[in-house]
Amino acid sequence: MSTEAYVSFLAIGVVLVLIDGQIIYRSGRGYLESSYGDPAAGASMTRLVTVLFHLVTLGLLALLSTIPLGDSDLPGVVGRVGVLLLVLAIVHALTLAVLGRIRGEQVGEAVVNRRISRREAEQRGTAVTTAVPAQEASYPDVSPPLEHRAP
Repeated sequence: MSTEAYVSFLAIGVVLVLIDGQIIYRSGRGYLESSYGDPAAGASMTRLVTVLFHLVTLGLLALLSTIPLGDSDLPGVVGRVGVLLLVLAIVHALTLAVLGRIRGEQVGEAVVNRRISRREAEQRGTAVTTAVPAQEASYPDVSPPLEHRAP
């Protein structure tokens, strides 16, 4: 494989990795920001996952560039790009799984926190109603439950 073919493969590979990384970052940021109470924390987690994606994928690109494929320049570059696309798809799927797991943990933590706050409110003798997730208003206060025979 000539130097021009090697450099063209690396250029194509880096562009593909950067485009996919930006797609993961932008969609992952919106995905995690909606589950975190703090949008900055969701953006930070997405940034960390995206950096990990870039490091792993660029490392695999560097390793893939050293494997001999094809006899001439064009079939070698096309073969490497094909293998790179398959590797990129696998790493993309793994990254989405990581983002999904992070969001699942966040949602689970939010459910546990809501249950704890409800128990504390029940111990105080007041009922708590939670707002709908899309509702921007604060949680409304409600009169005490009938079980306590309060006026």
